Amino acid sequence: MSAQPITNGCLLIAEPFLGDPNFERSVVLVCDHSEEGTFGLVLNQIAQVKLNDVLTDEMYHDYSLYVGGPVQQNTLHYIHRLGHALEESIELPNGLYWSGNFDHLRKLINAGAVKETDVRFFVGYSGWSGGQLADEMAQNAWIVTQADSSFIFDTPSDQFWRGILRQMGGQYRVLSHYPVDPRLN
Repeated sequence: MSAQPITNGCLLIAEPFLGDPNFERSVVLVCDHSEEGTFGLVLNQIAQVKLNDVLTDEMYHDYSLYVGGPVQQNTLHYIHRLGHALEESIELPNGLYWSGNFDHLRKLINAGAVKETDVRFFVGYSGWSGGQLADEMAQNAWIVTQADSSFIFDTPSDQFWRGILRQMGGQYRVLSHYPVDPRLN
């Protein structure tokens, strides 16, 4: 259904009938895409624990934590809109940044220089080996689009999937109303 190419910084929106419980109604930010594979973070699956529950050194501010995907859920990742104010950040399009120096980020958070609306933390990630995502795209499992950092950081996670489809308009707006279980409709 989507003709946009997969690039770093794009969003993969799960089709409503995808059928994979790991990605049901998920929106995945692609952080790294190449012939070898794809690394992404699910933006709208909030975890049952907070950031300080998984860190050994607590931060003064306890941030929400998201499930980035089913792969290596013992790893911590983050995106932000701090720009290069966070050392070693990797720039993605549309005002988004991925990763960076975690000790520097911890200092900025503890000093009150970073708001929770400027950074999002994830346990685990979503990964596809070379060609795997292309196969899923051929099966119309994903819709590809772009979004800016304000949409990503300012939209509540429970409204994210519908919100991005509505924002896209047309046939995607219609998909945003698709029921979770059409048998109950």
